[in-house]
Amino acid sequence: MNGSLFLIPNTLGVREAAQDPLAHIIPQTVQAMTAQLGFYVAENAKTTRAYLKLLQQTHALNKPIQEIQIEELNINTPEAKLPQLLQPLLAGHDVGLISEAGVPAVADPGANLVRLAHQHGIKVRPLVGPSSLLLALMASGLNGQSFAFNGYLPTDASLRIKRIKELEQRSKKEKQTQLCIETPYRNLAMLEALAQHCEADTLICVATDLTLETESIVSLPAREWKKRLSAQQAPDFHKKPSVFLFLA
Repeated sequence: MNGSLFLIPNTLGVREAAQDPLAHIIPQTVQAMTAQLGFYVAENAKTTRAYLKLLQQTHALNKPIQEIQIEELNINTPEAKLPQLLQPLLAGHDVGLISEAGVPAVADPGANLVRLAHQHGIKVRPLVGPSSLLLALMASGLNGQSFAFNGYLPTDASLRIKRIKELEQRSKKEKQTQLCIETPYRNLAMLEALAQHCEADTLICVATDLTLETESIVSLPAREWKKRLSAQQAPDFHKKPSVFLFLA
């Protein structure tokens, strides 16, 4: 009998001062289930071991961390390697798929492994945990009935402007909230592009450091963001994970 592929939620960041740093964001039942796994497919093996060290503060692991098998699956993993990652599952072992932050298989290369698992009749079990995209949408005040996640916008300035205008027109036509993310050190450039090239009344939300003590969620029309940026009042989001949302 095949094992099950568990989609393991990770934190969006750790509250270092907390006695139980996972308790505020990862349900206890999910922590207990994660602790029982001896096989993982991870975006980054080093950070997964760090996560397991946090987990073992309150839950006994199935085996010592150094004996837990962790295989990497990231943007550099060739598709030809995916069948190899399924081998423990096909041998009857349960496997955890874990991302760098938040939930796996959403804006994450793990989706390819999940698809292959379905093709082999392997049970896929998603576990409850934090999604920065949904948390940002919940808190933005923008349309939560119709929304689209667009990943990263182009880094080239002219292509980015073109893409922003395309998405704004879609948003206006369909009343659809548009979500995107950016490499944290380019957050300011992203907000400047949105404020400068969106129509004045388009609502723009910036959600930063979700679930952390430094969390910040601000929704304002483009014209107000433009004023703030002109006055050098940008959010405190340099090198901090952020989600950008806008609704025309």
